[in-house]
Amino acid sequence: MTGTGFEIFTRAAGADRTDTGISLRVVVVVFDGVSLGSMSFAFGVFDVAAAYGWLPGLAPTLVAGAPGTSIGGGGLTLDVPYDLDAIRGGDLVIVPTLPQTTAEAPPEPVLAALRDAHARGARLAGLCNGAFVLAATGLLDGRPATTHWAVAARLRELYPRVEVDASVLYIDDGDVLTAGGAAAGMDLGLHILRATVGAATANLLAKAMVLPPHRPGGQAQFIESPMPEVDAADPVAESIEWACARLDTALPVGVLARRAHMSRRNYDRRFREITGSAPAAWLTHQRVIRAQQLLESGDLPVDEIARRCGFSSAAALRPHFRRVVGVAPNAYRQMFGRRCPES
Repeated sequence: MTGTGFEIFTRAAGADRTDTGISLRVVVVVFDGVSLGSMSFAFGVFDVAAAYGWLPGLAPTLVAGAPGTSIGGGGLTLDVPYDLDAIRGGDLVIVPTLPQTTAEAPPEPVLAALRDAHARGARLAGLCNGAFVLAATGLLDGRPATTHWAVAARLRELYPRVEVDASVLYIDDGDVLTAGGAAAGMDLGLHILRATVGAATANLLAKAMVLPPHRPGGQAQFIESPMPEVDAADPVAESIEWACARLDTALPVGVLARRAHMSRRNYDRRFREITGSAPAAWLTHQRVIRAQQLLESGDLPVDEIARRCGFSSAAALRPHFRRVVGVAPNAYRQMFGRRCPES
């Protein structure tokens, strides 16, 4: 079998390499110091689609978010060739992972350019902590958005009007989209292509890239849930630490409120201030996180893990685990834990 890699694959798959006739102009806005590896997730699926001939007019354009921007990786440092004027030509404007997340707002010129692109009808997408840039434009105010789970609390703190949901892979809110991490950006890219060129072409592209053909946006990120940093003298914080050491037992919220010497109403209010969640929901989440840890690190049967995490059985654990993590406990163990027979 001879030919380019693309030709060999399309022949093997029986694919039609005919131009779909669909135009999609993709602009990727990057900031100084971003790595080639993380940035490539932003437009990899679009670049491959163009290379396979399905979007031959597509040439993702790299735009500097500020003057003097360069990207690097593997010993290379490359200057970004285009300035903010290039955003005007984009149908889809992507802001990928930033070099770092800070409290400092992005430069106003790039925010203004993004607002103008959105006003002209372009769709905007923020990948991982690139969602911070979209939030700074104000375009995420009052809208659902996701980001990487590790920086979700920071996004809520800096932009309280954004409805942050760090439990999902990506969110398509029509004209503004966000993804939870680098690889989730590829899922979002396939999702966009599915709507642009059709499911058959998007699935074939996923097969070519050896990616899952469709991970829905609502699938959960695999997250950890660290204890919030609060004053150790806070009675509610003390009750949370006390509860986390006793996840294998029943912990009615009234018991926690009494331990903190507070009324149930005041306890609920302060608990939400600290964690962003109601006490019962937060504790259930911690029980699931503990179950994750046990599935990863040991060989205990799922029934025993459930009991050690405060659930009566594996059947009682399963719906909560699936809701938080996105897969069943056994499937999670196969992906992240020791491979062992269940008993």
